[in-house]
Amino acid sequence: MAKDDNGGADNTAADSSSVARVEQSTGTSVVTRSAVGNPGFPPHRSRVTDLDPKADRNAERTVYTLFYLSIAGSIFAIAAYMAFPIVPEDMGSVRLNNLFIGVGLTLALFGLGIGAVHWAKALMYAHEGIDERHPVRGTDVVRARAVEIFQQANEESGFGRRTLIRNSLFGALIAFPLPAVVLFRGLGPQDQDPVALLKTTLWEKGTRLTMDPTGVPIKASDVTLGSSFHVIPEGLIDLGHESKLAEKAKSAVLLMRLKPEDLIETAERASWSYDGIVAYSKICTHVGCPVALYEQQTHHLLCPCHQSQFDVTNQCEVIFGPAKRALPQLPIAVDAEGYLIAQSDFTEPVGPSFWERS
Repeated sequence: MAKDDNGGADNTAADSSSVARVEQSTGTSVVTRSAVGNPGFPPHRSRVTDLDPKADRNAERTVYTLFYLSIAGSIFAIAAYMAFPIVPEDMGSVRLNNLFIGVGLTLALFGLGIGAVHWAKALMYAHEGIDERHPVRGTDVVRARAVEIFQQANEESGFGRRTLIRNSLFGALIAFPLPAVVLFRGLGPQDQDPVALLKTTLWEKGTRLTMDPTGVPIKASDVTLGSSFHVIPEGLIDLGHESKLAEKAKSAVLLMRLKPEDLIETAERASWSYDGIVAYSKICTHVGCPVALYEQQTHHLLCPCHQSQFDVTNQCEVIFGPAKRALPQLPIAVDAEGYLIAQSDFTEPVGPSFWERS
């Protein structure tokens, strides 16, 4: 028996069975003693192009041939658009136009997509690798290593070495959007400048403001404090269906009446309103949606599409949302009979901001 340091009674040493019981009673232990090891990567299987130089050259020819096919498809789509125009009231011309443009665009997209996939599958470096997670901002050593990896990727993909593939890819990427440019241009009049058409509307000096959609002229006395009106220019309802829609898309206006003292007007625009009545374009300057929601208490106009907000008291300046410029203001006045009229057309392009940059 062994005594403790204080000379007290000896403590009986635990036998081996009790020690074993303690070791086995792990309770909440969740770590197993036979964890699965990292299996590693499977053995690398070389491709035919890795072993046979002739197959490598054939694969390269296939890739740049597909890219050239994409270029030819893009050019064919443009040519088909011009060679098979759509004739009004002729459904046969519509079918031919859609057929041949569709064939061209299919070749363009097919060649570009299949060529890129075949390049990656047959010619690019095929060994598997691991990219470990790391902080967003690495050390200088890590950043230098990243540059080396980019250079290594260039070597492994053959992008800098395989000039025919690289140049044909550039050509296909340049040619591919061209049919879309031509097709979108076809949406506008072929014999007129669409930008100039979008810069002008039906509003001109003396044009009366009328109700949308009835076309009833509006008197200044009809516009009560806090009210708003959806407005179109006089004569719009007399146009043909297609012309009516096109002109309304540019000329639609919102008319509101505030207390004159609530308006913040520059000296230039002080004469553009009448006794607190102001008129602004209804076409949002973001992507052209109708700004049709007016908050009477805050005097804010809201676009329901992307939530742009405009302050009516301060020349419809943008106070929230993706729009980048204020809604264009229509200068108004009152004629001898008390009807609201336009002093002129809008002094700036209506609608999305990109037309202003033309």
